[in-house]
Amino acid sequence: MFERFSPGARAVVTGAVTRAERLGPPTVTEEHLLLALLDQEDTRGATALRALGLTGPRRASLEAALAEARRRGGLSKADTDALAGLGIDVTEIVARVEETHGPGALTDDRPPTSRRSGRRPFTREAKKVLEGSLRVCLGRREKTIGDEHLLLALTARPGVVSEALADHGVTYTAVEGVLV
Repeated sequence: MFERFSPGARAVVTGAVTRAERLGPPTVTEEHLLLALLDQEDTRGATALRALGLTGPRRASLEAALAEARRRGGLSKADTDALAGLGIDVTEIVARVEETHGPGALTDDRPPTSRRSGRRPFTREAKKVLEGSLRVCLGRREKTIGDEHLLLALTARPGVVSEALADHGVTYTAVEGVLV
């Protein structure tokens, strides 16, 4: 499938791997894909993000929302709200865990264990984003998977990344609107 990726989409994937290696988690996640996409400049995906105003302070706000979700152990706000409905205060749990084990104890920033291939693996969710980008590309009757397809796939998958994007006005419909 990687052979169908445009240079911009390849740059996002390799940028995600580089980010994961630099930041320390043992795997490449959806968040790494998004952050690498945000680093692009002259691609359709980057242009769509700029058109939707995801630059400067709004980008910083998005990155802060992702960091807060990471601090909660990857729970989305919807997950947190659902647990609150059951009487479970995630904020209190995170505070107690961090009090005992230190700040960021619930993040997955531990060094990778030995890997046979020497490459950092992608999480199941990140792989589904890559698969989703192929589906989006084929659905749009296009031959090459661009970074805009990765962006659309990120907005279509439920979870922390799509929730953070939606909170910042970047939804599947909004992205499609600026791409047309």
